[in-house]
Amino acid sequence: MNLKQLSLPELEAALAPAQPSATAVRKVFAGVFAHARPTVDAIALAPQVPRRVADLLRAQAELPSLKIVERRQAEDGFVKYLFESPLGGRIEAVRIPIFEEKYVVCVSSQVGCALACDFCMTGKLGFQRNLQTWEILDQVMQVRAEADRRVGGVVFMGMGEPLLNYKETVRAAQILSHPAGFSISGTAITFSTAGHVPAIRRYTREGHPFRLAFSVTSAIPEKRAKVLPIEKTHPLPELIEAIREYSEARRERAMIAYVAIQGFNLGREDAEALKVAFEGIPIKVDLIDVTDPTGKYLPPTAEELSAFRDHLQILKAPIARRYSGGKEIGAACGTLAASQYGGTVLPTPAVSPRQA
Repeated sequence: MNLKQLSLPELEAALAPAQPSATAVRKVFAGVFAHARPTVDAIALAPQVPRRVADLLRAQAELPSLKIVERRQAEDGFVKYLFESPLGGRIEAVRIPIFEEKYVVCVSSQVGCALACDFCMTGKLGFQRNLQTWEILDQVMQVRAEADRRVGGVVFMGMGEPLLNYKETVRAAQILSHPAGFSISGTAITFSTAGHVPAIRRYTREGHPFRLAFSVTSAIPEKRAKVLPIEKTHPLPELIEAIREYSEARRERAMIAYVAIQGFNLGREDAEALKVAFEGIPIKVDLIDVTDPTGKYLPPTAEELSAFRDHLQILKAPIARRYSGGKEIGAACGTLAASQYGGTVLPTPAVSPRQA
């Protein structure tokens, strides 16, 4: 019985032989996720957990953990964690500072990635396996345990395509947002997708409160296919129709992630293609500078980006430039590859802020 793997209804079913009350089930659930580093004994000894439930926990429950191999900190405050799983493989997560208020954790959902986006280092690893729910949650738990301020958001923008690991990532998000779990607002949890249309439509039908960010990068199909091979499987018109359905169902603007690449997708024709493609769909555009350690793709010059933002005014939509930090430690968008970069290697805390 892996307690970190179970949603509240699943935990209730697992504990059913001990006939627990709803209060006891909720107490066990909170004991797993609301503390820095839970133990089975501590959960079993908690008030309102009856002896028969405690005995079942001691006999069957486990709380596996990822191993922190290394932490690296960039000058801008981003911290990248390199984890090793007992199930095999290494993954990375990033602690992102949001002013002086909170942290957002960027988590991985797969070991490697099958989509092979041409500017993404994770894609060059190829796909190894999907992460289990507990492996996703443990990234947040371990980052939170060492944090000196609250974790107020999670983005599934690390290694892997989260919608290709649908069941595990959605379960993880449900636990992250549960009041007895991590108690993170559902609107502060975002899935980034390169455009897996069947999963987007399933997500829309199921009506989850979490947000989707759609990586488009070009509304000219020939250009998009050069950098996002998924264009050949789920062509842009199919993706845009799925985005329309998502926006209409939620009654909100769809977030369009646009990786800005020097000399490639920042001309007037690119802005005009976006206008035609998304006609009648309320959107907002997040511009993200490409970060490609191979040097094949370069970020835009200031003049090029300024001109493109002017071109984008024809969309009559909010335009934002998303900061992609931690470049020198390989924590920026597209650079996670379970490898080591520069920055400052952080020691293991003797006592974490959350435990002090």
